[in-house]
Formats: sequence, C-alpha cells, structure tokens
Amino acid sequence: MTLSAYPSATLLIACPDQRGIVAAITDFIFRNNGNILHLDQHVDAQENVFFMRVEWSMEGFAIPRESVDAVFGEIGQQFRMRWSLHFSDRNQRMAIFVSKYGHCLYDILARYQSGEWNVDIPVIIGNHPDFEAVAHTFGIDFKLFTMTKDNKAEQEQAQIALLREYKIDFVVLARYMQILSPSFVEAFPNQIINIHHSFLPAFVGAKPYHAAFARGVKIIGATSHYVTGDLDAGPIIEQDITRVNHKDSVEDMIRKGRDIEKLVLSRAIWHHLRRQILIYNNKSVIFG
Repeated sequence: MTLSAYPSATLLIACPDQRGIVAAITDFIFRNNGNILHLDQHVDAQENVFFMRVEWSMEGFAIPRESVDAVFGEIGQQFRMRWSLHFSDRNQRMAIFVSKYGHCLYDILARYQSGEWNVDIPVIIGNHPDFEAVAHTFGIDFKLFTMTKDNKAEQEQAQIALLREYKIDFVVLARYMQILSPSFVEAFPNQIINIHHSFLPAFVGAKPYHAAFARGVKIIGATSHYVTGDLDAGPIIEQDITRVNHKDSVEDMIRKGRDIEKLVLSRAIWHHLRRQILIYNNKSVIFG
C-alpha cells in the first residue's frame, strides 16, 4: 500500500515539564492502535518547558481523523499543553513574495516542480513585474502590488485579502525588498519565512557584503527566520556560512552569498513543511 493511502498524523507539543508526559502521549497512540514513526523531545531546563514532535501512522488508528484533536485534548488540558495536529496528506499552500532578485525564487520553483516538496503554490506576489512570465511558466498566478509610501497600508490590506482568498497557509519572502507592517505580520504569526542576506546579527543593512568586504571577513552567511514586528529579530529557523578570503572580490562574495541564501531558505521551508518547528520565547526548537 502506498504512503498516500495511509497518511501520518503529527503532534507538536509544548508544556511545562513534568512527570508522565511521554507515557501519556505514547499510551494514547498505543491504546488507539497507532504505530509511532518518529518521536523527538527536548526539555529547556532553564525555562522548565517540555517540547515534543511525535508522528504516527493513521493505518488502523481507532479514532477518526476528524476527532483526534478533540480526544487528545483531554491529555492536552491535563498537562497544560499547547499543541497542534497535522496530517501528511494535506499539502500546505505557500505564497511567494518577490522583488527583483530571482535566485531564491528559481530555487524554490525548481524544488516545487521536481516534486521534492509536497506543497501547493497558487500565487506569487511581486512589487515589481519582473517575474510575471516566470510564474506563468510554472502555471502559478502572479499578482502585482506596486508599493509607495502613500499606498503601502492599502496595498498590504489588499495582499492580506488575496492571501485569504487563496487560502494560504504560509508566506515565503524570496528576497522581497519591502518591510512588512506590524498589522501584516500579526495576520500571519510564525507563518512568514524570510531570508536575510547575512549571518544575523552581524552586518545588517542594505549592503551587507560590501560591509563584510570592507572588514576583511573570512566567513559570510545567511539567516532564515520567521518575521515578527521587530525587524530581522524573529525566531531563527536556519543559518549557514561559507568561507571567503582576501582573493574574493565583492562580486565573488555576492555570488557565494546568494548560493548560501538559496540553501538556507530551502532548509527553512523544508522544516516548516515537515512540521518540525516549535516556537517559544522568540526561539525555535527544530526537530530534524
């Protein structure tokens, strides 16, 4: 039987650390004829918070999928859990925001077209028209929102309405060169993934590679994070670096940096699609 015939269920859980949590969760799955596929847990000893990601096969599971969340709720309430339940046979719906740089966009679309990711991309949103033809080539709608300081609030509200219309689950900023307003971010908490073209928190600003070059750095990097109201200060999902030296020009550093940006953003999206991320106090717990 194929995997699609027997989807899996995934629970993401955070709660105060206490005795009996793991036993209660695994017993719930066992008593209802579930077979655990993956189980990861972590305890933040300083904050006394327990985190878990548990995935099990729905083949033969005694509780109908539409009732699992409610039945598990008894355990959730007992241990004061914050939890979410997800099923593997439902593709998430991703919207891509882009401006004039296409390297991250092309990487995402290649992974999407190859079937590497189980995701739906119904729309690409741009504040410039540069990638409209690219979107149509991949059979994806393209919507243009030209931004000025006078119309930004109105345009963002129209973007939010469009995302609701397309039933978007999360947004990826593929080098989208606009700062999102707090009201936009609040509409999609921990659902907007950004790629920052430097290894945060160093060398922030419009020209990080020029600043890094001027300092003679030996490492450059990229950071992918969830967007919050604090600019570039949201929970970090993924980071990576590459080495440079005195022989590298600014152009070399930009080329190397864009390679890292593509990789880091793709990893962050993968973690999000796999439901491997738990957020607590502006930090991320990544279960791989």
